[in-house]
Amino acid sequence: MDLSYSRSGKNTIALVAICLAQLMFALEISSVPVILSTLERVLHADFKDLQWIMNAYTIACTTVLMAAGTLADRYGRRLIFVISLIVFGLASLICGLTESTPLLIAGRFIQGMGGGSMFICLIAILSNQFKAGPERMKAFGIWGIFLGFGLGFGPIIGGVIAALSGWQWVFLIHVPLTLLTLALVFSSVEESNDPDAKKLDILGMATLSLTVFGLTYFITQGSELGFTSHVAIFTIVATLVSFVVFLFVEQVNPHPMFDFSVFRIRKFSGAIMGSIGMNFSFWPFIIFLPIFYQSALHYDIVTTGLSLLAYTLPTLVIPPLAERLSHRYQPGTIIPLGMFTIGLGFILMWYGSSFAHASGLTMLPGSLIAGIGLGLTNTPVTNTTTGSVPSNRAGMASGMDISARLITLAINIAAMGFILLTGIIYYLEKSLPGSFNVVHLRSLAENIAAGNLESLGQSFPELLNVDASGSVVHAALVHGFGWVMLYGGVGVWALGAISFMIFGGKKAQ
Repeated sequence: MDLSYSRSGKNTIALVAICLAQLMFALEISSVPVILSTLERVLHADFKDLQWIMNAYTIACTTVLMAAGTLADRYGRRLIFVISLIVFGLASLICGLTESTPLLIAGRFIQGMGGGSMFICLIAILSNQFKAGPERMKAFGIWGIFLGFGLGFGPIIGGVIAALSGWQWVFLIHVPLTLLTLALVFSSVEESNDPDAKKLDILGMATLSLTVFGLTYFITQGSELGFTSHVAIFTIVATLVSFVVFLFVEQVNPHPMFDFSVFRIRKFSGAIMGSIGMNFSFWPFIIFLPIFYQSALHYDIVTTGLSLLAYTLPTLVIPPLAERLSHRYQPGTIIPLGMFTIGLGFILMWYGSSFAHASGLTMLPGSLIAGIGLGLTNTPVTNTTTGSVPSNRAGMASGMDISARLITLAINIAAMGFILLTGIIYYLEKSLPGSFNVVHLRSLAENIAAGNLESLGQSFPELLNVDASGSVVHAALVHGFGWVMLYGGVGVWALGAISFMIFGGKKAQ
């Protein structure tokens, strides 16, 4: 028997399993946004519920990420990967079968725990299964394609699945995929661990998770509670205390999950600003963009998915070019340039959305340019964060990079939701003075932000007297989205400038 052929065959099956797991992880980020308007209608979810449906997954990924890596190193990468797959599959089943918004949010949190753990394990399995050489480069290249495919084509995949089989199958599709992946894993993936694995930083993980959750809760619920209410003040104080404790723990722990000394390395710090910039603007906005297409432009779910391809497809095409440019002009130039391009795309989307007859075509230039900017930024950021530190700290640097992305994503899903609501309320107050009290005005704005435009006349009959044509409601929605696009564009420009200065500007190139 040819042992080399046998190993090569097993590695091929293992790569298929890893790519399927990667595809599932990516789809749960990019395919769910297109069904949010449907969930709002069938589950009677409000705007804050829609934010938590997305953020539960992101926060859970952040919570388990570093812990899963440590547990995998200690007890076996394949073992933790299998457990993660099972958790992910069961949670997907719960999400697909539920008819309750709170249960869906809980299911998404469990799904995120499985997904985050799965994601960190599959990187370690790839590194162990494929040794140095052309096979390793090819394996990581194929894995990257599946990551990009899941994120890039997720909106249209989610839209088509929902149109053909119902929104439930956007989640239920992962059940048979999980079973297939498990079968492939058991027949091909080798077990591996690290005998020198560090101890679990339980206190660090707990305080970081509480910090992210507390800040997200404050932004999402603060307007309803009142930002000066006792609950809101307690939440933000507890969040700050938790963050201070996290910083202290990471300084004194001999095996911290975050080694802050790496921030002294200019290239690492500059690249981390790129991680934050991408998830400050591009990725959180993909959750809100489908609402704009469906509610403001009146697109159906499939057309929405197709329209979003202009936003996501460049992220698949541009990375090889970005890698070549990074080698030629240095990451310190390309990463800030990528963030500037994302910001330019957002400003053009804002301009395109303001047209009297706005459409996918008026949004197209901005969507394409934002996607090109993301493609220019992503690969150089990943390579620079891991390549700028000593090899024995590359895993920790990669974990910090992923954590920075997920934390920023969670916070900005909440921040963009708050800005959208604020922009809508501001416009309604100007256009409908005295027609609604503060409570009803906020409730009306939340319904508009969630895309619940068809039933507004039933929920707010007094609206028919002042806006029978719906022109004010539509203009308020567009106005609110304009604020969000400006926030994303200006914010990523500021972060790009900070990244450029950290890298050292032209002198460091």
